[in-house]
Amino acid sequence: MQQIVDLEADQEFQALDVELLSISFDDAATQKQAAEAVGVESTPMLVDDDRSVSEAYDVLQWAVATGEPGHTFVLVDGEGRIAWVRDYGAQENGGLMYVPTQELVEQIDEALNS
Repeated sequence: MQQIVDLEADQEFQALDVELLSISFDDAATQKQAAEAVGVESTPMLVDDDRSVSEAYDVLQWAVATGEPGHTFVLVDGEGRIAWVRDYGAQENGGLMYVPTQELVEQIDEALNS
């Protein structure tokens, strides 16, 4: 969740004018407790307990050992189409659970302007 806190605070990310959402299999109470513990301020925490959103955006292809998506970012355009997707959590993609904010800003900016 530190990734969310850092993105919320990053002016360059905010300037991209994209909506940040966190989607997890965890129930709302668990997500709320974790978000409060690290200082998430405004990012909606959505529950995907039936895995329908994860399946719709095909992020389960990078699921970790528990069957959950790892650390995947999906950029959806105004028409609801995937404009960019990057998974960092899967071992084949580096196994990262934190991506430097500047790297995300650059990649998302490139996707928005391509």
